[in-house]
Amino acid sequence: MNPIASQSSHIAVVGLGAWGAALALHCARQGHQVTAWHRDPEFIRSAQSSRSLAWRGSSLALPDEITLTSKLSDCAPCEHCIVALPSGAWSEVAPSLNNRILISATKGIIASSEYTPLAYAQHALGRDPASLCVISGPSFASDLINQTPISLTAASISSDTAHSVSRLMHNNTFRVYTSTDPLGVELGGILKNIMAIAVGMSDGLLYGPSTRAALIARGLAEMTRVAVAFGAQQQTLFGLSGLGDLVMTATEDQSRNRMVGLRLGRGESLDAILNTRTSTAEGIASAPLIYAMITQKGISAPITEHVARVLDGSMTPRDMAASLMSRPVRSEF
Repeated sequence: MNPIASQSSHIAVVGLGAWGAALALHCARQGHQVTAWHRDPEFIRSAQSSRSLAWRGSSLALPDEITLTSKLSDCAPCEHCIVALPSGAWSEVAPSLNNRILISATKGIIASSEYTPLAYAQHALGRDPASLCVISGPSFASDLINQTPISLTAASISSDTAHSVSRLMHNNTFRVYTSTDPLGVELGGILKNIMAIAVGMSDGLLYGPSTRAALIARGLAEMTRVAVAFGAQQQTLFGLSGLGDLVMTATEDQSRNRMVGLRLGRGESLDAILNTRTSTAEGIASAPLIYAMITQKGISAPITEHVARVLDGSMTPRDMAASLMSRPVRSEF
C-alpha cells in the first residue's frame, strides 16, 4: 500500500468503461478492497474467468483486491462509491446507491433533469450534499493505468468529505487537490467537452494553431461566464477541472469529444460518427442541454450555441466558423 494513502477501505466502482476500470485498478493498487460493478452479467463472467478486462486490443490484469459483480446490491457495504458512468445512466443506477459517500467521476448533464450529477443526487434523490463529491481534471484512463504523473481535484461542499476522498486516492503519481466548489468542478468537466468539439471542428477544417489557440482562450472565457452565472466560483475554472481539462481535451487525439469535432470538421455526419463509436462523447448530449439552459438565463455563450447548432444539423462547421468571426467586435473582458 502506498504510504501517502489512508488506511485500507472498501470502495465500490460503478461502471467499468475505460475510466471506471482505471479507477478500480488505481484503488486496488492503493491497497483498498474494490467491488467493481458492470450491468452485463456475461461481461462479468468473462472477466472473472480470465481475471482481466479487454483494454485497447490487449488485456488488463485484475489484482485479487478487485471483486467483480453485476449486482448493485454487492456495492452496498462499501463506504465510498465511485460512479464512473455516462450521464445517461445516472437516473437508472444512482437511486440504488446508498453508500455513505458518493463520488461522481462523470462529466455530463443528467438529461431527464438538466442537473449535474451531484445536483441530481441532492435534489432528485435527497442526498445530503456533504455526502457528495466529484473528481475531475486532466486525466486519461491510460495515464492512470500506466501510473504517469497526473493531478485532479476532489470537490465537495464539505471540506472533510473532499479531504477524505483525496486521502483515499492520492499517491506519488496521482495528486488529488481539494475544493469546496463542486458545482464549478462539475461544470468545468462538462463545458470543456463542448469546447473540445469546437476545437476539433476547427482542426478538422485545417484552420491551424492560431484558430485553435483562440478557441481555447475564448472557450475558457465562455466556460467561466456560464459557470459563474450558475453559481460556481470563477477561480475554479482556472484550475485543473477547467483550464487544465480544457487544454488536454481540446488538443489530444485520445479525447473522444475532440475526435467527434475532428470528424465533423472533415465532413462526416453526426449519424455516421455515432454509428461507428463504441464509447460516449458526453459533449454531444451536453451541448444542446447547456444551450437550452443558458438561453433561459440569457447568458451569452456563442461557442456553445454554435456547437449545438452543428450537432442538430442546422449549421455546418464551416458556417460556424464564419458566423463566429462575423460577430460584432467588443472588448475582450
